[in-house]
Amino acid sequence: MSIHYLDPHPQGKPPVVFLHGLGANAESWSHQLEALAEAGFRPLAVDMPGFGRTPYDGRGWTLQRVAGQLADWLDAMQLQRVHLVGLSLGGAVAEIFALEYPQRVEKLVLMNTFAVLRPDSLGGWLYFLARFLTVTFVGLEKQAELVAGRLFPRPEQREQYEQLVQVIASADPRAYRAAMRALGWFDVRRRLPQLSLPTLVMTGEQDTTVSPARQRELAALIPGARQVFIPNAGHGMIVEAPEACNRALLDFLSA
Repeated sequence: MSIHYLDPHPQGKPPVVFLHGLGANAESWSHQLEALAEAGFRPLAVDMPGFGRTPYDGRGWTLQRVAGQLADWLDAMQLQRVHLVGLSLGGAVAEIFALEYPQRVEKLVLMNTFAVLRPDSLGGWLYFLARFLTVTFVGLEKQAELVAGRLFPRPEQREQYEQLVQVIASADPRAYRAAMRALGWFDVRRRLPQLSLPTLVMTGEQDTTVSPARQRELAALIPGARQVFIPNAGHGMIVEAPEACNRALLDFLSA
């Protein structure tokens, strides 16, 4: 299949592949692409199937299948080994990819993601239930408003809110629903101790979608993993606090 991607600095080294969150696309990494390109890396951000400009073939959307498609794309790009960065859904795909293709990942960065998606409060469960019911029975536009309102609730975040609504609403609803189901079943707690590569878990201190407690659990399961907290940032920290995110990312990848 044809995967759409952004490659702003093709002459850079080494390659760093970015995987976006649910409903987002490669453009969500614009701040990170710019910073890494300026630092001499080759950042590449992909649109996963059904999101952005990568079509979904309707033949099943699972984390394992997307990881396999990513491996095929790396083959086509003649990239044998990369740094891999994933946010939320993208982090779950990155975990599967690192477990299935460990020889292809140099360093792993997991942002606002989890080993298993289990809310820590009744409010968290109600939020995910509302998302499931909305995307199943109402549609992506209302789902987009629900998610964007959670990520960017403040008046000064109106521009980010509107951009995210537009992006989510343009996704393939079949892929979105299937990805939500895949996340509901996702649980790699028993497998993560198999990982033996440098790993950084980056956590927005104010993340209300994936709690910092769940992210601490993730870091504890991966041997030698480090965790850093990004202050004054939630689930959308790559656009809320790009400078702090980029500093932590570059420090880890450059070490």
